Amino acid sequence: MGSPRTRPDATTVVAAGLLAVIGANLLPLVGVLAWGWDLTSLLIVYWVEALATVLLAALKALFAERGSPSVPGGIEPLHELRAKRGGWQPRDGWPPIYPRNVPFALSILGFWVVTVCPLTVLYLSWVSPTAALSPSLGLSIVALLVAQASSFVSEYVGDERYRDVSAREVLRTPGLLGLVIVTLGWLGTAGRAGGLVVLAGAVLAKTGVSASRFYADRVGRPILHLGERFGGGAAFSEPPPELDVPEAAVIARVAADRRSVLLGSVGAIGFGFVHRLGLCTLAAFGFALLVRDPPLIAVTGLAVLAVVAARVLSYYLRYGTVEYRRRGDALVAYDRLLDAPQWIVSVEPTMDVSVRNAIADRLLGTGTLVVSGVDSVDRDEVRLGPVRDVDRAVERLDLPVARTDRPDRDPAAIAACAGLSLLFLAVPAGLFLTPRVETSTAVGVSVAFGPFFLLLVGVLVWAALSRI
Repeated sequence: MGSPRTRPDATTVVAAGLLAVIGANLLPLVGVLAWGWDLTSLLIVYWVEALATVLLAALKALFAERGSPSVPGGIEPLHELRAKRGGWQPRDGWPPIYPRNVPFALSILGFWVVTVCPLTVLYLSWVSPTAALSPSLGLSIVALLVAQASSFVSEYVGDERYRDVSAREVLRTPGLLGLVIVTLGWLGTAGRAGGLVVLAGAVLAKTGVSASRFYADRVGRPILHLGERFGGGAAFSEPPPELDVPEAAVIARVAADRRSVLLGSVGAIGFGFVHRLGLCTLAAFGFALLVRDPPLIAVTGLAVLAVVAARVLSYYLRYGTVEYRRRGDALVAYDRLLDAPQWIVSVEPTMDVSVRNAIADRLLGTGTLVVSGVDSVDRDEVRLGPVRDVDRAVERLDLPVARTDRPDRDPAAIAACAGLSLLFLAVPAGLFLTPRVETSTAVGVSVAFGPFFLLLVGVLVWAALSRI
């Protein structure tokens, strides 16, 4: 009888897979050196591979179950969703999509849109592709996309690897692929020999990134500390930030006023442009207005509208779908759409509750309360509202709030803010009214400095409205 077959241990499997990944990534270099493969065609293959990897990484990040610590000194797009708990299941048998992971997914996509894509367009306009894609390269691209998609379905979803990773873990190495593609983008600017030298370095760099990503996916930690943009040397994940609802029965409910939430989102739109992707979108729209290109104006205008719509929907998801429930001695903010509690605080006679001076509340007669000094959640204060009738909400939820009056109107502050707003608006207006300044110059200055003036005017108008 033969000896029983032994099953290879996990270390052997990982080592064999790692060697396979390294060999597959080095094969294109052999093809270029020995078989004369076309550099531009190879660049396209690499670009498609990196794009597919980044898109799948952004998709994987949405399903990551573990929590992600904040990036030190970083502000992700739709950052307010980081505090959202719970998820939405797109289909039966699939994991839920967690809104708290959306800012991380947008960060990696924004990096590509702002950095890699413009440089790629610049490269293609500078170095005209001389060789068409061969059938073999076309088949390679299709096979690559199929392999990426099947790996996502079979391994990430099928083997439930999403349970053991966070969004930051998923995105820590794919971001480096963009840097590799940027390096590859300048291959065509050199001669054949120079291009081969640069290509060799780029292929080796990409091999290292791919090997590190494979090792991190299988073992749970990177070979080297790559991906500092998404890690910074700190912890990449933390336990899922879900809360346990108290067992006490619900004795009172108060829903958020949706009209007031939507009106309040208008003031939050400006913050949607305070990051790399938003600023570049505004700059592109301003450039389109400056060159007066209708197709470019339409495309960039739609991009600006997309940012605005995303900001409004994000703000509404943060506050508009929440219901405030009293359970025994606890006050629970429960999201009805995601079916998950958002925060839980104990109702005590000494709890610090104040009235938020919100513009939407002044215009619509609604009210918002702020509970400070909270220890049971991951932030210092939580927000209750806006609700349609704040006095009735306090009574129904039995909160220790003595006064719910907002601050009185301040005519002096309103007049000062209005005067300063007119002063800032007079600067660009004077450029168009002065005959010494040409219209083209006035337009250029307005496009260049207009966003800064609008930001100042917006802050002043917001301050004035909050005192009405």
